[in-house]
Amino acid sequence: MQSPAFSMQTRADDGSETTLPSVPDLVGQLYEDAPIVERGQLLEQLLRPLGILSLFAISNGVFAKAKLRGGWHDLHVRFDDIGAIHGSDVADLAAFAQQVSAEAMDGLARFLTASPVLLGSATAALLISVLARRRQERMDIPAEPVFLPGPAAPGQGVQP
Repeated sequence: MQSPAFSMQTRADDGSETTLPSVPDLVGQLYEDAPIVERGQLLEQLLRPLGILSLFAISNGVFAKAKLRGGWHDLHVRFDDIGAIHGSDVADLAAFAQQVSAEAMDGLARFLTASPVLLGSATAALLISVLARRRQERMDIPAEPVFLPGPAAPGQGVQP
């Protein structure tokens, strides 16, 4: 399920490089490992911000069908739809969602941190870490606080 276009290179302190799995691959793996109730909630989180027409283009329309059957305004993915959706389908959905809506990925991170069942997963922990790093890069938030000289006590600065 590796999507090279979305994988992330990291450099360790010793100079070696490691390729982390892509966000879509992690989401697909998380879906495969999750209990059925959490699978439905994960799908709802990813489907909610996406339009119905775009969903017909992903995985032969399986997500469009699920969204239409699950309710338009108050989306609830049905258990029989969950059974028909595979991790590779969810990886495709996540790849599309991250291209279309950065907010969808931020919502996914919030959803994962609020789910005690999913949060215990190593895949979820890695996914949250990657999503947080991507958000920092997108928002141009420095990884560490930057201290600027200011009217504070000598040797201390003011955070921007």
